Amino acid sequence: MNKKITIIGVGGRMGKWFANYFHKIGFEITGYDIENEIKEKFVNKSNSLVGAILGTEYVILCTPTKKTPEIIRLISKEMMRGAYLIEISSQKAKTSHALLKMPSKINPICIHPMFGPGVKKITNNNIILVPINDVKKELNVAKSLFLGANFVTIDAAEHDKKIAVILGLTHLVNIAFASIIAKDEQILLTEKMSGTTFKAQKIIAESILSESPELIETIISNPEVRKFGEELWKDVGKLLTDSQEGKTEEIIKYVKLAQEKISKNSDMNKSYKKLSSMINIIEK
Repeated sequence: MNKKITIIGVGGRMGKWFANYFHKIGFEITGYDIENEIKEKFVNKSNSLVGAILGTEYVILCTPTKKTPEIIRLISKEMMRGAYLIEISSQKAKTSHALLKMPSKINPICIHPMFGPGVKKITNNNIILVPINDVKKELNVAKSLFLGANFVTIDAAEHDKKIAVILGLTHLVNIAFASIIAKDEQILLTEKMSGTTFKAQKIIAESILSESPELIETIISNPEVRKFGEELWKDVGKLLTDSQEGKTEEIIKYVKLAQEKISKNSDMNKSYKKLSSMINIIEK
């Protein structure tokens, strides 16, 4: 008999991705969503949250981060003994705490898939696992569900700090960039004049804006983002002040220091070639 999985939030972008993924690997899918229409014919639609999770071995929450802890509290008492409750939120401080407080009959799996709904295959994509009770067991189950993915294990506090840079800072920078170019009344001319750097940056900014405003707000509201945002603000301000005051050496010193530190772990020449190759492929 096929394994059963329930996807809460199945009508959202990631919910749809997980529904298709698990359907392809032989799972029977039950779905519940109060905000989005469920269009996939292979999904057994449930009319209630509790009804959706009864008798199901796996439950995955593709729900807004801020609502996830409460949903965990609501359904964990009703799930069958030995079932796995999987959550995929982008912030782990509160969700991991909610998983810790679940009845012991339920197995928690706390993951953060580092890819979006545009990914076609799980192979070689990164998934972060935050241990809750038994790291070995939780990692083995996650690996069995997502064969071929790359797993990184890290605790909740460190996860949120790293994600503040990986997602928070990048979203912050690109949303501000997008807002500025959106005011350009001659954007077509700007694009016609642009080179690889602007083209790549614009693609990244637009791809981020394809996400829901609620998800973007959640990502930049990570409390750990603030210190990086303030550091960015401070550095941008200093560079602008130095340029206006003609402090050429200060700016060069700043750039050289960044180059020196980055080059310890990256080949910047290769990065430039990759950027050029990426734009060439896109424009073919």
